[in-house]
Amino acid sequence: MSAITGFFHPQKNFLEQEGFYQAVLERMNHTLSHRGPDDSGTFLSGQIGLGHTHLAVHEKTSSQPTYRQIGHDTYVLAMDGELYNRKELLHELEEKHLYTGNQSDGDILLTGFLEYGPGFIEKVNGVFAIAFYQEKDQSLMLFRDRFGVKPLFYAVLDGTLLFGSEIKAILSYPGMEARVDADGLNQIFSIGPARTPGCGVYQNIKEVLPAHFLVRQGTNLKQKRYWNLSSHPHTDSYEDTVACTLALLQDAVRRQFTSDAPICAFLSGGVDSSLVSSICANELRKKNRRLITYSFDFKDSQKYFQSNTFQPSLDRPFVEKMVEFLGSEHHFLECDSKMQADALYDSVKAHDLPAMADVDSSLLVFCSQVSKNHTIAMTGECADEVFGGYPWFHKAECLNADTFPWTMDLSPRKAMLADDFAESLHMEDYVAKTYENAIRHVPISESDTPAQKKLRILSYLNLYWFMQTLLNRMDRAAGYSGMVARVPFADYRLVEYVWNIPWEMKAKDGIVKGLLRDSGRGLLPDEILWRRKSPYPKTYDTGYEKLLCERLHDVLHTTSSPILPFLDIEKVTQFLESPSDYGKPWYGQLMAAPQMIAYMIQVNAWMKEYHVTLV
Repeated sequence: MSAITGFFHPQKNFLEQEGFYQAVLERMNHTLSHRGPDDSGTFLSGQIGLGHTHLAVHEKTSSQPTYRQIGHDTYVLAMDGELYNRKELLHELEEKHLYTGNQSDGDILLTGFLEYGPGFIEKVNGVFAIAFYQEKDQSLMLFRDRFGVKPLFYAVLDGTLLFGSEIKAILSYPGMEARVDADGLNQIFSIGPARTPGCGVYQNIKEVLPAHFLVRQGTNLKQKRYWNLSSHPHTDSYEDTVACTLALLQDAVRRQFTSDAPICAFLSGGVDSSLVSSICANELRKKNRRLITYSFDFKDSQKYFQSNTFQPSLDRPFVEKMVEFLGSEHHFLECDSKMQADALYDSVKAHDLPAMADVDSSLLVFCSQVSKNHTIAMTGECADEVFGGYPWFHKAECLNADTFPWTMDLSPRKAMLADDFAESLHMEDYVAKTYENAIRHVPISESDTPAQKKLRILSYLNLYWFMQTLLNRMDRAAGYSGMVARVPFADYRLVEYVWNIPWEMKAKDGIVKGLLRDSGRGLLPDEILWRRKSPYPKTYDTGYEKLLCERLHDVLHTTSSPILPFLDIEKVTQFLESPSDYGKPWYGQLMAAPQMIAYMIQVNAWMKEYHVTLV
């Protein structure tokens, strides 16, 4: 995990106030020090200030920003991320007898851009947020990886382009205020914790879209796509499809399971994380080494757990089965109710926004524990979006809903809101309009039947909407503790291939993620391979909900609480006194209570911490 930040204006000369702008740049950089605690660097010239914080995961690294002087021209680059095909890229450049510095990822990218221009990014397999400055033509390019694993925000203030791996860096620039308009409020209350792709929630703050790069030259600001999914008929047999899926997954894991820093795997006992862990363990056995794994749970979970539609079983028995199968050195981590509730506030700081309530805060707690011994963790994140593992892929009412399947009912979102405020947002209209805009970008094949078209739309929404929320959650939780969480299921080659596999193969014989399970035969015990999906664990301790109720009551009785204008005190009080509904989701598999209470606490904490003003 690293970070980039900076500012750019082709008509300014920042060196005229060098001391001032150097201090600004260092302040912006410092806000991101948690993402890169091992090193930091800055570059300031007349037109640009560029900062970088660095987390050391490979020996072959160089201080960034990295720059090269060619004649009278200067080229500067900084990146957050990793190249997973760096050997191939390096070989290609060296065959052309091109100088690549000390062969670090940054030097490889800089050399590639100098030789091929921005098109070089199409050769890269990796996750990244990149800033590339060319003094000769006074241009800045900001690149983001294909699925947005690495974040990259930007804003324009008085003609100056500001950018950063996290929003907090942009907000630290002089004159930049945390302002939110009606669209931003709709993102929080109607769409959240998701975000419309490219939206930064704050007024005038945006995010570089996945698979795009932003070009600023002169007064022109353009965003260009460099990659997209392509829809076409799938011609492989089922047997060949299984073999190809496994080969792509294994290659993705092997490429990412490399590091000079301590590396481990997150293991939930589900098929996704277990497959990744199994491939990693096999690689280490070749070197006579053991895999180190971690699982997460809540204190006294066996005492309080309630089986339901969304979480049918506890994870621990399946984790124990996998640990025995892998022979891994395993660590069971726990989080209690107070730790989880306290971390709601840190989760806001990690995101600069309200997040996925306790699902986010607990992961932040767990990452803080893992980071004490490990810098990198392999995860099974993104498999459900790629292979169709969520319930809405298998329910006709979700496929035919003509809205986001994880937010089909907005009534839980209004349960505590003042009626006049909810009405002013026109929440249903906003969601409907947002949905219609989203599905316009789905690449449909001419050969798709109406049923296949609906599945394309649902798969696209999962990849570019729901998966983004979970990638943000994983990135911020890991980054807040100075570690990296890798996501091999988001390898673009795997996603490209699976995208065109017909549903009859993906869910063969009606089995959820049947293709992935068949691909994993021999890598996992059957008990794990065919286990019913169970999501990231939640606490069922009623003491947690009681603690949240007390904290929201405190918010209600503090007259300076910024969330108060949005709430109906009587409705909130009734909500807090009513029996909890642990089965009805308000976002994905987030239950209506207590996670809705936690979300409101986060909204209030966010507005207070960031001094949010409404416009």
